[in-house]
Amino acid sequence: MGLTKQYLRYVPSAVFGVIGSQKANIAYVTQRGGEKGRYVAVAACEHVFIWDVRKGEKVLILQGQKHEVTFLCPSPDGVHIAVGYEDGAVRIFSLLNGESNVSFNGHKSAVTVIHYDTLGARLVTGSKDTDVIVWDIINECGLYRLKGHKDVITQALLLKKNLLVTSSKDSFIKWWDLDTQHCFKTMVGHRSEVWSMVLLNQQSRLLTGSADSELRAWDISYLQEERAEGEPEVKKGKTLVKVEDEERDEELDENTEERILSCKKAGSILREARDRVVSMTTDNRARVIACHGNDAVLELFTVLSQEEIQKKMSKKLKKAKKKAAKAQEDATEEAAEPVVEQSLKDEIIRFTNLKASSKIRWVDCLSCAGGELKVALLLQNNTIETYSLKTTDKIPTANKTARLTLGGHRTDVRTLAFSSDNLAILSASGDTVKVWNRSTLQVIRTMACEYALCSLFVPGDRQIILGTKSGKLQIFELASGSLLETVDAHDGALWSICLAPDQRGIVTGGADKTVKFWDFELMKDEETAQKRLTLKHSRTLQLEEDVLCVKFSPDHRLLAVSLLDCTVKIFYTDTLKFFLSLYGHKLPVLCLDISHDSTLIATGSADRNVKIWGLDFGDCHRSMFAHDDSVMFLQFVPKTHLFFTAGKDKKIKQWDADKFEHIQTLEGHHREVWCLTISPNGDHVVSSSHDKSLRLWERTREPIILEEEREIEREAEIEESMGKEDAPVVPGETPGEAAPAGKKTVETVKAAERIMEALELYREETRKLEDHKFACEHAGKELPPPNPNMILVAFGNISPAQYVLEVIKKVRSSELEISLLVLPFPYVPDLLKLFNGYIQQGLEVELVCRCLFFLLKIHFGQISSNQMLLSVIDELRTNTLSKVQEIRDMMGFNHAVLLFLQREIESKEDVMFFTDATGRLEEKKKRRRKRERTILTIA
Repeated sequence: MGLTKQYLRYVPSAVFGVIGSQKANIAYVTQRGGEKGRYVAVAACEHVFIWDVRKGEKVLILQGQKHEVTFLCPSPDGVHIAVGYEDGAVRIFSLLNGESNVSFNGHKSAVTVIHYDTLGARLVTGSKDTDVIVWDIINECGLYRLKGHKDVITQALLLKKNLLVTSSKDSFIKWWDLDTQHCFKTMVGHRSEVWSMVLLNQQSRLLTGSADSELRAWDISYLQEERAEGEPEVKKGKTLVKVEDEERDEELDENTEERILSCKKAGSILREARDRVVSMTTDNRARVIACHGNDAVLELFTVLSQEEIQKKMSKKLKKAKKKAAKAQEDATEEAAEPVVEQSLKDEIIRFTNLKASSKIRWVDCLSCAGGELKVALLLQNNTIETYSLKTTDKIPTANKTARLTLGGHRTDVRTLAFSSDNLAILSASGDTVKVWNRSTLQVIRTMACEYALCSLFVPGDRQIILGTKSGKLQIFELASGSLLETVDAHDGALWSICLAPDQRGIVTGGADKTVKFWDFELMKDEETAQKRLTLKHSRTLQLEEDVLCVKFSPDHRLLAVSLLDCTVKIFYTDTLKFFLSLYGHKLPVLCLDISHDSTLIATGSADRNVKIWGLDFGDCHRSMFAHDDSVMFLQFVPKTHLFFTAGKDKKIKQWDADKFEHIQTLEGHHREVWCLTISPNGDHVVSSSHDKSLRLWERTREPIILEEEREIEREAEIEESMGKEDAPVVPGETPGEAAPAGKKTVETVKAAERIMEALELYREETRKLEDHKFACEHAGKELPPPNPNMILVAFGNISPAQYVLEVIKKVRSSELEISLLVLPFPYVPDLLKLFNGYIQQGLEVELVCRCLFFLLKIHFGQISSNQMLLSVIDELRTNTLSKVQEIRDMMGFNHAVLLFLQREIESKEDVMFFTDATGRLEEKKKRRRKRERTILTIA
């Protein structure tokens, strides 16, 4: 089938103009053993940028796919970073090369929190779908899903003793025992959402931030730990008594939560801000707490050490004694011994307040050598700021060490323009206008301006003209980056500007119901005595409604004007006489453009439709439903009848104005698309959005076949709907707090299909061999073997059983369980027989056992009732036990050898290896003190 008309595909080329997206947090990272606190990781739409704050440069980009980044968490060793996405996926990137080898798919909606354990072997994620999932990073699989919260998870922290604490917008804090995967305690001490929480004092104190100005503190005591060390139970309102083990068990059984830990409110700290806590964090030593609300002030608190608290209390006691002695001198009676009680204010004190240049969105802290505290702030205006403070100073002063602003605008870009040579891009926002180099995407010029609404390059590309919200025209010179002149053009907002086809002037339309014509002129500058560009007002067209958009026809014959009354009026350029009125839109026309041959005009409206009209008679050729929200911008590709539209539905679409067909959709922006511009040669498109990003799209040589495009769109819809389906039910499992971690996706279904195809091939090859054997017996002689399957030949003439194992090995570890869950039961008996053979041969025993145990768990009823499988299961039992025991023995032997080598090295070098000697000494002292305290208490 020949292509009747060839369309060329536009593909995403680059994302620029964004310094840090607001949805995800900021985090300090390390780069190849570089300086501490020099690099920060921030989200940039679907990517993650690693910035060198000292140089103000991007050093690494972690490439995303299409969903926005929502959370970042560096690993404890600083080598990896876990990234959560809008669709619920979690990917782990290496900070050395920027590659991602591990990905997890379990949440149905955006990931809101990620937390590593101290070893970096497990990962806890919370999401908007109210679930918490624990992942095994080493095995690359999900361990379990914890259900219980009723709203978005805001924080999840792993504690010692294999415990987990989670907070949510449902106002509850839940404590989970990960050994039994159940919630053993729910704290209800908050009246509104719990927005954040941190752990202090070696996980013995919890600090929570809510919707009010209080930071609530909770003391945690791990009762299992106390019990293991032989301490007696502490009961409220009673003296401390030694309780026998049996009696204690009976009493603790009445209250399950108290067997694990107790959590009591210790008090609260008042913040200066009155609104909710937006984010709260601690430094890496948990000595400094940083929190902020919706304003530009960051509040810093210091957590005092035990020695500092004792010094403070002794000072307080001395003061109280002096006061008591003075009171005793004045009074005749003897005063009682003064008692000073320790409160939360004595343990956590206000350090300082830090004022940023704009509202703060996220914060991260880092303690460095010499008592230096580094603070990184991600602001709401697309800016990163870093500060340095000395924690040892009595009156701390914050020094601003870096401010990243050059690579982006502070507010949304509302207008874009391409230079005539296709090399420079102009972008203007509410306060600045920037000119970018298209090939390097670096900023060439940054100039302060008023709120810009429209712009263009003056012929020659040496000057630019901006139309502003206040109705002014601003002329800038690019060589010097200076403002040449400001012209008061309109009394209201200047919505549209268009260059005349003869390039001798411009036309502007504004909210004062006028269209004005301007001519380019050169005038002598009084200061420099050199000629410079200016604009001379030549004509005015008065209209009845506000003007939203104006456009010359390329032949300079007609002028199209879009009005607030939902119509488009066409006038003759020379006489300004009325020619046509195009009416049919239900809401105002926000954008329009005329084709290169002046035969077609396309209009885009707030009613979500695009209409194509003929300019000869003003007849409407076709009305197309273009976007799911207002059509914000429309432009024809030069010298074609193809045009692009941008909408508030985050999409950019390409259309054919002759065939009235939708050609392709450019998806990438995560918020409303405000405007776009096409290069004069049609090879590049640049678009701007409310997500603060500018995107460059390139035209390739690849042709588009419309049927294939529609098929790809349908597949994408199916994939999206599959991701929103409920998690598959595991047979024999009762719904409770714990559930399987994975979710059904297109990848898991495809993996299950590949396993089924491999098993079908195995059955076919087995049948062939049986038929061959029977034919040999019947013929009484050896016949030539049948030709093997071409797939097996491609894999190097492996056996069908080996091929099945290869297919299972290629399934991602995180998707294996769900793939087996999707697998129909008729394939399970064959798999069990194959597993028996693999275990006997010692092939991939760990992987095979994992698959075997999962299949036995989910199909227990059908397998146990099938008489044919009894012998297979019996063989599996004996073979699995013996083979697993062999592997355990080998691992035990290897472990013993490593310990022996460790002791040998220690004895030679006389140093502690793999352990910290000082840490051990501290632990011993702590235990001794506890024992002494217990003996004194009992005595």
